[in-house]
Formats: sequence, C-alpha cells, structure tokens
Amino acid sequence: MNKTKIEWTEVTWNPSTGCTKISEGCKNCYAEKMAKRLKSMGIPKYKNGFNLEVHSETLTEPYSWKKSKVVFVNSMSDLFHEEMPFSFIQEVFSVMNNNPQHIFQVLTKRADILEQYSPILNWSENIWMGVTVESKHHYGRINHLRNSGAFVKFLSCEPLLSTLNDINLFEIDWVIVGGESGAKSRPIKKGWVIEIRDICQSQNIPFFFKQWGGSNKKKTGSILDGVYYKNIPLDF
Repeated sequence: MNKTKIEWTEVTWNPSTGCTKISEGCKNCYAEKMAKRLKSMGIPKYKNGFNLEVHSETLTEPYSWKKSKVVFVNSMSDLFHEEMPFSFIQEVFSVMNNNPQHIFQVLTKRADILEQYSPILNWSENIWMGVTVESKHHYGRINHLRNSGAFVKFLSCEPLLSTLNDINLFEIDWVIVGGESGAKSRPIKKGWVIEIRDICQSQNIPFFFKQWGGSNKKKTGSILDGVYYKNIPLDF
C-alpha cells in the first residue's frame, strides 16, 4: 500500500506492475515513466522496468491494513492485460472479496477481456470497476463495462483527448475527467469538460474533474467555471 496524490482514491496497491500501450491515451504513460525511474533507483519490484510482472507477495497486504481504505488497484499496470494469468486475476479478486471493509477501484483499457472474464469472477459490492475512455474511438469499452457484473461502474476520461458530446452514460455510476499533464501533454478543451459535466448533471451522475493538466498541473489546477467538482458515488 502506498499513499497517493490521486484525488479520487486514498492509496494504491499493485499486485502486478508493467503494461503495454494499446491506444492513444497510452502515449505519454505516467506509469511507464515512473517504472523506469524506480528501476534506476534500484527498487526490486521494478527490476524489469515496465515489463508485465505479477507480485504474489503483495496479495496479503490488504489483510493487514487496520483502517478501511479506498484503494486504486494496479495504478502501475492493468489487471486485465492480455498476458495476465487468469488464475492471478482470480487471486486478486479473492483478496478483494475477503476484505469488504475496503473499496477497491480497478481501471482497465482492456474492457473486452473484462467482459470475457466477468461471468466467472466474484463481484462483491466493494469492487468498483472502471474503463478508460479518452476519446470517441473507445465508446465500445463502455458497452463491455455495462456487461460486467460490477456493482459500481465508472469511467476515467483521462487524458481527455476529444469531445465526448454524445457519450451514453446509461448504467454508469461515476465519471472522472482530467487533462494530460507533463512536458509533452496534449491539450484539453474547456468545452469538452463542460459537455461531460452537463451530461452527468442531467442524469444525476457524480462528476469528478481531476485537473486541467499541462506542463504545470499545480498551476492550472482543477477549477471549472469557479467550481471544484469532486463528486463521488459514496462518501469515503
């Protein structure tokens, strides 16, 4: 468990690390950059850089946390990566099932694999399942998410790279939006954010605006028309 600056969660837990790029949202992957940095620092977990690795020794960690946590699972990987052993996914789910005092937030870009495995996974109510939708090209991921057995379904529109003005949020419980950050970040348009906010508000869906991003995300902040939107499905 590691405390994190990601505002929509409390801590991160990485039973696996490493990934591969599959869509335009992956271009400037923060996790890949972080993994390279951690490797150079000699951190054993990242000795193979950003190659996909499972870390079975981490599976006992949630049992030891004394207080309830909101946990982002695999901030440094994708639990539904095509090379991830299904048996390991089952082990991670078992840990989440056995720790109902914690909320586990899982996010994937491989929504097709999520749907494929969903019927044979145990979806306890403390598992929030999300997919990344960075542009209109990936609306299909939302359909895969709808077909999963998750009780809480959310979207991460980050980095937001296009208008999503006709997005269908039927059966979606939460939407997170954010601009890309870093020296090579691609721009986000205010109008895109407003479109999603308005759709969420019209359907009473919690809307969380994380950041404008850019080369200095602290400076650009996350105020939209004078308001901080940090809404979530449940209090934590």
